[in-house]
Amino acid sequence: MSRRLFLALTLFLLTCLLAYQFDVMGQTVPEDFNLQRIQSATVFIMQARTTADEIIVTCISSGTIVSRSGLILTNAHSTIQSESCPGDTIIIAMTIRPDEPPVAKYRAEIAQANVGLDLALLRITQQNDGRLIEPGSLALPFVELADSSGAQLDDTLIVVGYPGIGNDPVNVVRGTISGFTAEPSGGDKSWIKTSASIPGTMSGGGAYNRAGQLIGIPTTAPVTLQIGDTACIPLQDTNRDDLVNSSDVCIPLGGFINSLRPSNFAHTLFRAASLGLTVEKLSETRSVAAVTDAPEFSRLLFSPSVTEGMPTTVIGSLPTGASSLYLFFDYINMTPETVYEVRVTIDGIPNPDFSLAPVRWSGGERGLWYIGSSGQILPNGVYEFTLVINGIAAGSKQITVGTATQNLPTFTTLAFGLQDLNGNILGNGYVLPTGNIAAATFIYQNMVDGMAWTPRWFYEGVEVFRPIEQNVWVNGASGAKTISIEVPEGLQPGNYRLELYIENIMAATADFTIAGAQIGAQPQVFSSQHFTTASTPQEALTAPEVNNFSNTVDALYAVFNWSQISRGTLWTMRWLVDGDVFYEQTLPWSNNESGDYFLTRLTGVNGIPDGTYRMELLIGTVPLVNTEAQVGIGQLPIDRFAQASGIQLGGQIIDGETQQGIPGVTFIVISEDFSIADFTWDQSQVYALAVTDRNGRFQLDRTLQLAAPYSILIVADGYLPINADGVEFDAETPNPLEMNISLTRD
Repeated sequence: MSRRLFLALTLFLLTCLLAYQFDVMGQTVPEDFNLQRIQSATVFIMQARTTADEIIVTCISSGTIVSRSGLILTNAHSTIQSESCPGDTIIIAMTIRPDEPPVAKYRAEIAQANVGLDLALLRITQQNDGRLIEPGSLALPFVELADSSGAQLDDTLIVVGYPGIGNDPVNVVRGTISGFTAEPSGGDKSWIKTSASIPGTMSGGGAYNRAGQLIGIPTTAPVTLQIGDTACIPLQDTNRDDLVNSSDVCIPLGGFINSLRPSNFAHTLFRAASLGLTVEKLSETRSVAAVTDAPEFSRLLFSPSVTEGMPTTVIGSLPTGASSLYLFFDYINMTPETVYEVRVTIDGIPNPDFSLAPVRWSGGERGLWYIGSSGQILPNGVYEFTLVINGIAAGSKQITVGTATQNLPTFTTLAFGLQDLNGNILGNGYVLPTGNIAAATFIYQNMVDGMAWTPRWFYEGVEVFRPIEQNVWVNGASGAKTISIEVPEGLQPGNYRLELYIENIMAATADFTIAGAQIGAQPQVFSSQHFTTASTPQEALTAPEVNNFSNTVDALYAVFNWSQISRGTLWTMRWLVDGDVFYEQTLPWSNNESGDYFLTRLTGVNGIPDGTYRMELLIGTVPLVNTEAQVGIGQLPIDRFAQASGIQLGGQIIDGETQQGIPGVTFIVISEDFSIADFTWDQSQVYALAVTDRNGRFQLDRTLQLAAPYSILIVADGYLPINADGVEFDAETPNPLEMNISLTRD
């Protein structure tokens, strides 16, 4: 090692010790250092439409690089081609210097997307001038996805994105977690609420915890008003009249954001995109009928809790100290482009913690939905929930919180099944096989004999049975009760609902599904599920079952038969590898009611990686069948560079005589596979790289892994270079590292 390098590394270690002391004292050095990395990984996204001689921007958003190979997480609504975002090209602009606007550098394509969750993963594929990028050749700064299930009230967040239309530098907004919003899309943490005031243009960016991990994606959607107008801004003179005004293409913009889509929702997309896996339902019949009627919400009701997506009971008030409340409602004629919103007031004053800013609809065309929260004490007052569709109020419901505890008569915990000879209810609770009888059980409390009560049964939204006269209660104050509906000609497959009333007031309600043949008390909806391999989809239909595949297989086929599923029944296909979900889609059933050989194909960009694969099939929330197979050794290979964790390295490079920072110095970390002597300035040999700014400051675009022997090269015009082989870092190395390097003039 040269004396110059020895002195430089000595200064470097002294600086590291100082950085470590600041860290222990609780200063902000680590957070600020993480912030530099986060800012470098934050991108500005422009969806555009290409014409013969220009590019017209159609939608904008922020985004975050989540892998060194160029995967970018953002919102789906601003990148997927649609009526409001009609572009066919995605341009990625990067932060070169944190205090300057982003610079267009790359083109990207959609690698994975979930329109319902409004999340998309983009993959960088080209330079901005159209030159193709070799897969795996990029080494970009990136951030890790956090486990958002661990997020807690009052946790500190920083939100990073672009606050303008591309003319502003990357921005940081600080805040805390102010609550959580529940929906069927993801349970009690479907949304993370924040106190941060986030501009709508930062939609698609990132919210980070103290560890610098991405914990949520700021999400909103421009509101399309009933008359067809949208809040938007023109950016370009697209009609070439030398003016930029309302006559030009208008970029839709959302309002301020207070909701984050948790990062756990993106793990499935990220896993599929990083492994290059694609699932295709080859046998699925797509419905071509477009939704033309206006979307509607109806039958609004409150419940204090949720079971399997259903209200446990129906309430009209809550006592002081209550900590959970859910609004249920029916919906119809909804589409993925519908924007919905929930506005909550308490005693007439808007409350953002319980409201939901405008977002894309994440349910289906019709069904039952809920929104609410738990684990947070509800202030006393009169709550009014107003549902909004595309900016227009679509229903409201009030409830009082803060009443005295009352022992009111209640029905709770509706569940469904088949009744045995001893009166016991058998089954999974919400999916029943076809037959003549369906039974329901429920808990009752505080009832008084002589009260009037009524059950009402519905099939596909139409009432099919209720007693001619109200029933008189004779079962005592509390206990469990079972009732049933019987149809001699048989209950048809489809969606059913039971409503229970006490003295003409709804007390409980729940939906259930009838599908499949009866095998004992369980429905056999799916059968003969198995994996196979074949040269063509047609051959796969009759190919024998295979449970172990070689590591050279290009495609796996999954086959199953189905029985008595009504069109429109919600069903889910889920794929996992080594226990982790990489594909999950819930859709209304669109094929025939019964049939054989439903075919699904799994493919990979570079073949199917080694691993243990499992396909699961569900009706509603109820898992019914699964099948499993192994590829290669049955376990995914470990990617040691898949995490952004490691040593964060940055600092300043100065002139040894003037002690001033040197701009334009190149700091290169060469991959562990090459030495200084091997280095030929080929991009594939570079592990990480940074160029100093006008003050001589730099930060590497990737973290350095522990125990990896890197080579380091520092070069600048007019100065002697510095180089060294075998530079390693270990667990004792302070993190982050701040280097102060002095160069000698040539």
